[in-house]
Amino acid sequence: MTDETNKEIHAKATLGGGCFWCLEAALTQLDGVASVVSGYAGGGMKNPDYRSVCSGATGHAEVVEVQFDPATIPYRTLLTAFFTIHDPTTLNAQGNDIGSQYRSVIFTHDALQMATARTLINELDQQNIWPRPIVTEVLPAPEFWPAEYEHQDYFANNPRQPYCQAVVEPKVAKLRKVFATRLKR
Repeated sequence: MTDETNKEIHAKATLGGGCFWCLEAALTQLDGVASVVSGYAGGGMKNPDYRSVCSGATGHAEVVEVQFDPATIPYRTLLTAFFTIHDPTTLNAQGNDIGSQYRSVIFTHDALQMATARTLINELDQQNIWPRPIVTEVLPAPEFWPAEYEHQDYFANNPRQPYCQAVVEPKVAKLRKVFATRLKR
């Protein structure tokens, strides 16, 4: 948060839109984003791990927890970037990643975030950007569990991995194109 030494004020967003590697790699590019941590939220198991979450049995979604400066990148702009890099109209799936762990979800941290998310979803649905309605859940933020070390900065550490080249890289490229004026310098 903030103190007398003039540190930046950060807000938190928790987002799920398929594989967390994609979200982390793309959203990290945005100016005003201080950190993005891959993890799990929305399930019933304490201390979930990747294997358990991937089984679909825990109820968790793969998510990212984003620390951001709302004066530099407003929450609505962050959500717009989120909707740009995934398909919010597919229930429990993103491409070949299928299961409730890959659902589109916005876990909100206060009433203003919830209202902003719902308003944006209604506006996007009215614009008919996608051929189907948005199915993104908007729910109060549950406990966030950071993913294992090897899942943090996955794309940066494994850019030649086939999944990264085929799935992550195109999403990062799309974000960089659409949000060119909002990228970190």
